[in-house]
Amino acid sequence: MTTAVTVLSAGRVSAQETSPPPAQATVDDAHTQVVVTGRKKAVKRKIDKTVYSTADNPKAENGTAQDVLQSTPTVSVSAEGNIAVKGNPNVTVFINGKPSAVMSGETRAVALQTLSGSDIASVEVITNPSAAYAANGGSIINIVLKKNRKAGAHGSVRTSATDQGLWNVNLSGDYTKNKLSLHGSLGVRRDGNLKYRQSDVNWRDPLTGKAGENQQSSKVFVRRWVQNASVGLDYDLSETDSLSASGTYNFRRSRPYFDEFHQDYEGGALTDAYHRISKGPNQQSDSSLTLGYNHQDDDTIVKAAIQHSGTVNLVDKSFRNLFVYPQTPPGYERILNKAGHNLDQATFDYARPVTGIGQVSMGIEYRRDANRIGNYFASVDPLTDAETVDFDATHRYQVIDIQKSAYVTAQVTWASRWEALIGARLEAVTTRLEGEARVAIRVASYQSLNPSLHLKYSLDGDKSLSLSYRQSLQRPDPRDLSPYTTYWDAQNLFVGNPNLKPQPVKSLELTYDASREDLSRSLGVFYRRSTDTVVDVRTFTNDNILLNSKQNAGKGLSTGLTGSVDWRLPKGLHISTDASIYYLELDTIDLTVPVHQSGLSYYANLAMDYSSGANQFAFDAHITGPSLTPQGTESATNTINATWKRRLTPRLTFTFSASDVLDGSKQSYTTDTSTFTQRGYNHFVARRVYVGLVYKIG
Repeated sequence: MTTAVTVLSAGRVSAQETSPPPAQATVDDAHTQVVVTGRKKAVKRKIDKTVYSTADNPKAENGTAQDVLQSTPTVSVSAEGNIAVKGNPNVTVFINGKPSAVMSGETRAVALQTLSGSDIASVEVITNPSAAYAANGGSIINIVLKKNRKAGAHGSVRTSATDQGLWNVNLSGDYTKNKLSLHGSLGVRRDGNLKYRQSDVNWRDPLTGKAGENQQSSKVFVRRWVQNASVGLDYDLSETDSLSASGTYNFRRSRPYFDEFHQDYEGGALTDAYHRISKGPNQQSDSSLTLGYNHQDDDTIVKAAIQHSGTVNLVDKSFRNLFVYPQTPPGYERILNKAGHNLDQATFDYARPVTGIGQVSMGIEYRRDANRIGNYFASVDPLTDAETVDFDATHRYQVIDIQKSAYVTAQVTWASRWEALIGARLEAVTTRLEGEARVAIRVASYQSLNPSLHLKYSLDGDKSLSLSYRQSLQRPDPRDLSPYTTYWDAQNLFVGNPNLKPQPVKSLELTYDASREDLSRSLGVFYRRSTDTVVDVRTFTNDNILLNSKQNAGKGLSTGLTGSVDWRLPKGLHISTDASIYYLELDTIDLTVPVHQSGLSYYANLAMDYSSGANQFAFDAHITGPSLTPQGTESATNTINATWKRRLTPRLTFTFSASDVLDGSKQSYTTDTSTFTQRGYNHFVARRVYVGLVYKIG
């Protein structure tokens, strides 16, 4: 296969065989003629990001987006779907260069666990985003979806199954004729997860001298039914202009069987023991609609887009309490949590070469981000089913963020060896917190000017040195702004803080790269620092319930070394590995006393795949070191996965995959404060074996 591609770089625009360019324009390469021969390069390093192709990733064939991200270098993904980039857990996930409602908050983990990996063309990892991106104080992972523009009709059917009656079927297809291209997919998925949790809290009241212990353990199997659909079209108005439209819809419902056992002690004596049993149901839906216009000629790139995305999440935590000691009649509680999230945005981007300078890109963006959250708590009479509402824990509120931003970047080269991408982003944000009847509780506004710098110096041969710097603000999670009391479980309540402020984040990275056709190596050092850090604050109520909250009271620092190697050897063997060791500091407050924590952590990833004839074998292993939490720690975890893919006919492929072979996802945690100590673990059971088939049409 030989493909000739003419590339006019403009910021976030880049030519790809199977995927659309990301949403906004920034500089990538000079205006050159590029000839690509043979298989697509697995790793492509650009001045502001690293692009990892999924073309030869067997986990993408019949896995999920979470499987694909887990096998991406520098990215760590826990069994529960928590993401970190080079140890940094503050990560924003984009789809085709744009943020979306489903990829934020609590819905993101489930979305990644149900999005088909076969839809992904590449993953872009942006550790220090340029000013063209709204970084929100962290790294960005951009998932670029496939968009086949080959003439004619094509399609595929993918299916897989495992134990517990879990399976999935996905249909996808595309049709291209002349100027019009259509693509779409339908999927049905029956999946589930087994979770174990245990917590042991020893509390003490420094004023009264009282002390006690709360023990809690739970087991839940979440059986989930998922339906998804997507459709899109592209129409070429001319050789330089095109229109695009796409839409998605996903619906998920589940009936988790949840058994939570409690034992409470005071003064060493057992005061009560009981089971809390819940059966849901829960449901979640999300949708998106995107319209875009693209213009690209020899001198100019123009991009305009509008997008709406939204999610609705309903969690029924209604419980039946079965008392073991003292023996009393069962009790019933009705607990509902409903959350809605709408994200509306409009973007305009413009890029043009400037004689004697290089290329200049600029853009404007308007974004309205609305989160609506409601909580309901009531005790239920077992004889009459009458509900007595607890108004202290029943409430509704919404948080509306209006963000207006503009950016400019300039990419320049000089003396044949130097390349720089310099930018600045101006943001004006207004946050409105509304309570019942949409009464404003707090309105806050701020403006910020955040610079970015990416500098590259080419050494002899295939070697280079790169320096990147970004300054931005990380906004508080809307759920943390609630002034009301929210029920988490029988041991935990949460009261938010409406006065939380954004936390400033600065990030610096220096990297040495050496790349040739089949071997890519890098070694780097990074430094990240945050101030006014939002930290957890925990105290005990008079009823010995753990009261959780947030406040701007800390500072965070991480600095360390990273390294990676990607090597494609002869005879079908491919090896990729990356690792980091870094130092952490976290300053928080325990009541009124400052607390300083520090320690070392690490991560390491290893992936190998081997192709021989009709067979492809893949193996990947991951280890994530211990981490710091406010006044506590979390233990290390590990994951080992294996995949076998065999082509039975030119159209039919068999897949076999085993995930978390050693069941290493169990994570212990500790918390030590002046009023309580807590020990526990979370175990999200991810060990599973899948078998599947893929049939391609056209």
